[in-house]
Amino acid sequence: MTSAWAFLITLAYVAIAMIIGLRARGGRRMNSLEEWGVAGRSMGPVTLYLLIAAGSVSAYTFMGAPGWAYAKGVPVFYVAVYLAYLALIAWYFGPKVWQFGERFGHVTQASAIADRYQSPLLGALAALVMSIGSVAYAVLQTIGSAYILNVMSGGVIPVWLAVPLVLACIAVYLFVSGQRAIGRTNAFQGVLMLVVAWAVGLWALHGATGGLDVGALFSRLQAEHGDFLTLPGGGGDMSFSFWTTSIIVSMFSFMPPVWTQWMSASSARTIRRSATWLPTYYVVILPMVVVGFIGIFALPDLARADTVVLEYAMQFLPVWLVGLLGAGTLAASMSSSEPFIHSVALSWSKDVVQPLLGLSEAFTGKLARWMIVPLMAMVIAPLAIAEPGSLVMILLVGLGFATQVLPAFIGMFLWPRASKWGVMAGIVSGFLVTVAFTTVWKHPLGIHAGFWGLMLNLPVFVAVSLATRPAPSEVVERFFRIAAPNGLTRLGSVEKPRAPDAVAFSRD
Repeated sequence: MTSAWAFLITLAYVAIAMIIGLRARGGRRMNSLEEWGVAGRSMGPVTLYLLIAAGSVSAYTFMGAPGWAYAKGVPVFYVAVYLAYLALIAWYFGPKVWQFGERFGHVTQASAIADRYQSPLLGALAALVMSIGSVAYAVLQTIGSAYILNVMSGGVIPVWLAVPLVLACIAVYLFVSGQRAIGRTNAFQGVLMLVVAWAVGLWALHGATGGLDVGALFSRLQAEHGDFLTLPGGGGDMSFSFWTTSIIVSMFSFMPPVWTQWMSASSARTIRRSATWLPTYYVVILPMVVVGFIGIFALPDLARADTVVLEYAMQFLPVWLVGLLGAGTLAASMSSSEPFIHSVALSWSKDVVQPLLGLSEAFTGKLARWMIVPLMAMVIAPLAIAEPGSLVMILLVGLGFATQVLPAFIGMFLWPRASKWGVMAGIVSGFLVTVAFTTVWKHPLGIHAGFWGLMLNLPVFVAVSLATRPAPSEVVERFFRIAAPNGLTRLGSVEKPRAPDAVAFSRD
């Protein structure tokens, strides 16, 4: 069932999101990296909470996760472990990242890496490798958005047309308002997603069981499809080793947009408060997973598992709720694509093009805004139209590449002896292994390609770091006075450190 009313509700959401995004600028000039990139470091705890939550709960909440529940069963709960870990990471590392940015002037993840290791080349390498994961994530969300427009329009808007339409809407308010647009729209989208997910989930559960008895659903699932409740899942292709290593790879991926979100906070305490609240939002995924399990019985012959919630809604739910589901799913995908597109444009401009061409800060600030246009038109749109795989698998492949930058963070927070050459060697070796085990020999022995990359990456990183010279001691000390103030490790003979505020710093 498709309805003009459902489509109009979905379009109304797009219009509201665009108005909110355009008004977020508030008359401010957006030509500086500080303002367009990190919103002047001004976001309060509620906005930051919804920004991080809505940004990490994406199209896979309404499409990918229920699709995996429908096709595989309990392997979908890898995401529950991953999201719980994200909240812990934000609570512990977020305030430290904010202090790095506020004190040393960082606006991107890669600029912090370049500063820590005194190497613009390493910063550019990290930016490019991380952008693979970020682009994969943006493509995933764009596919979800396009599919929603296609379904809600009754097929009138084909996917190939929906992709540029969605990206154009995002581009307008992202260009105008930058990170402030992301914060405001994600706050609106986050509330909408939470309400819609629970409304759809509870309605579907009541329709399937005659009440709200989750136990009855799982009892039937155990009796008729018991393989869906254990690994390797209903599809028989999610081994314990792949499931476990997928979680590990996801956990060790410090994605650039999250870093940018932390630096956009008004204070370190703001991040702690927001991170403490995050688990209350991540329950949004549970009702959608339940709908995926209901679909096993209600829609046994779906051609595409990712569509189970939409197909169920169009057959069994009222029109107004179908429209809200379309709006909520579109909100989920747009709220996640925005920060990834923004972070890639920001990092390519700041960490790759600026040091390469010796651009000024002012020109780089303008360039970052325009960078979203070729990024969307020449990279994200063609990949999204090609639809390279299932939504969850696109995400896992992207995270496998992003994980290879882990050595840079070990040296930033945990190991002062890390050197730029060690980090570079680790990233390059891990990247090459991940490429080989993603494209040629896919996930050998059922272990995620990104995990294989880390198994070579980390030993190479340590060995080369021990054999080469680390960053100057004063640089290491100013970082570790924030990262580990009570356990600073000195490297050799180090002069008494100056106060952090007195340390001179040049942004490239």
